[in-house]
Amino acid sequence: MRAACGCVLCSALIAGLTACGHGGSAAPSQPGPPPATSGTDVVTYKNDLARSGQNLTETVLTLANVNASGFGKLRFLATDGRVDAQPLYLAALSLQGAAHNVVFVATENDSVYAFDADSGALLWHVSLLGAGETPSGPHACGQIVPVIGITSTPVIDRAAGSHGTLYVVAMSNSGADHQRLHALDLTTGAELLGGPRDITATYLAPGGGTRTFDPGQYAERAALLLSRGVIYTSWTSHCDISPYTGWVIAYAQTDLAQTAVLNVAPNGTGTGAGTAGPAIWMSGGGPGADAAGNIYLLTANGAFETTLDANGFPSNGDYGNSFLKLSTAGGGLSVADYFTMSNEVSESQADLDLGSGGQMLLPDLTDSTNTIRHLVVGAGKDGNIYVVDRDSMGRFSPGGNNIWQQLTQVLGNGSSGGIWSTPAYFNGTVYYGPSGGNLLAFPLGSARLAASPSSASSVTFPYPGTFPAVSANGSSNGIVWAHQNTNPAVLYAFDAGNLGHELYDSSQAANGRDQFGAGNKFITPTIADGKVFVGTQTGVAVFGLLH
Repeated sequence: MRAACGCVLCSALIAGLTACGHGGSAAPSQPGPPPATSGTDVVTYKNDLARSGQNLTETVLTLANVNASGFGKLRFLATDGRVDAQPLYLAALSLQGAAHNVVFVATENDSVYAFDADSGALLWHVSLLGAGETPSGPHACGQIVPVIGITSTPVIDRAAGSHGTLYVVAMSNSGADHQRLHALDLTTGAELLGGPRDITATYLAPGGGTRTFDPGQYAERAALLLSRGVIYTSWTSHCDISPYTGWVIAYAQTDLAQTAVLNVAPNGTGTGAGTAGPAIWMSGGGPGADAAGNIYLLTANGAFETTLDANGFPSNGDYGNSFLKLSTAGGGLSVADYFTMSNEVSESQADLDLGSGGQMLLPDLTDSTNTIRHLVVGAGKDGNIYVVDRDSMGRFSPGGNNIWQQLTQVLGNGSSGGIWSTPAYFNGTVYYGPSGGNLLAFPLGSARLAASPSSASSVTFPYPGTFPAVSANGSSNGIVWAHQNTNPAVLYAFDAGNLGHELYDSSQAANGRDQFGAGNKFITPTIADGKVFVGTQTGVAVFGLLH
């Protein structure tokens, strides 16, 4: 029996850090190989609510068959714009009278596509632009160019509605900018729930004053989160152009009604590096959630009050360069706990974002005293890996960082290295890909990371580094996949047990067989049912076994 795998149903993923899988089979209506007899759904950024990046149900791709002689580019799925969002995937979706393995692709031109993953056939395509609208412009900023449409990774709930629902945020312009939340039918792309919903918000700042969300001031870079029936959006600025603050805005998945608003820097409206913001962007990474519904994210550089209130929280509620744990109790949003480094002010003034990287929740780990630890890991431009206890995050102390573990500048720093990416986890190891550095493996023991990597790739990855993703069959045949932002771009596959053992890269085959165009930043490969999907500036490259 095939199990539905919408994120709202996947609390088990947090504890197990596994990709959702299910069985099912049917004949395709298009030419090409039949759909897999057992399949994997990738319904959210990096596979699960922990953001682990691992798919543990991959039975096709192995350490033995991923090589240039038997593995390579199968086809290219052309789109009308850049694919900055991670492609999502459903196995054996009933569509147009047959079961299809489907890859869903969103573009900066405000389009969403559904392709047959096995044949490449276009199943449907919709534009989310309203009448007379265009995608928004870059807002005097080079971060998202040449237009801004759909930047963040959508989220899918296979059990929502009659045929399943894809939720996505799109930015457009009709003379004024719009940010809208859409709910799309998985089988047709049709708009559901009376949508789209225009994103608007106000927030009362501590000490007085009202902050109003300006859709032209923000971009939705961070991936959407769907947890316990609520969709969470989070917002970044255009190149730190003030005034901006840090928003998290929540919507009910059943009717797109707004349920909660939180501003994590309601007084961060200044013009300096340490007084504006902070934004929430995480290089496209998504907020995570634990089994209790708490939400975790990293903020970028910006305002933070070193004067604390009686509970140890910043006096005006500004959380620059912080790990945040957000409570969703009672359907609301509030900061339940946090960690901010002791040198936050100097790091913010130097534009050393913590939130240039994304957080990842680790599975339950047992420490040297036989105590179970619930940890979250994150890193940013300063090159430190911070491991924070989710049950007691450490908050702020000017005298030092009161956290579970810190590895200082093991990832370089903002002038040479640092993180503009998100990590991955597999089989007791955390993988990081710093900017300008090697892909690194840090094993865990007694709930602590090793002080230095156990293995590293021989290849280095220029800005922004790389966003590792892992495929495996349980604990066997672990492969770490990595995208290199070069021209031409390169897809790499490494042995998860030894990153020095490269299995494949797309530059190896003769006559440019596997090349797929110029690189695109912040790209996470999606691996499912024997195929690897890689976003590009003009579409999605599809890799798999050649025979």
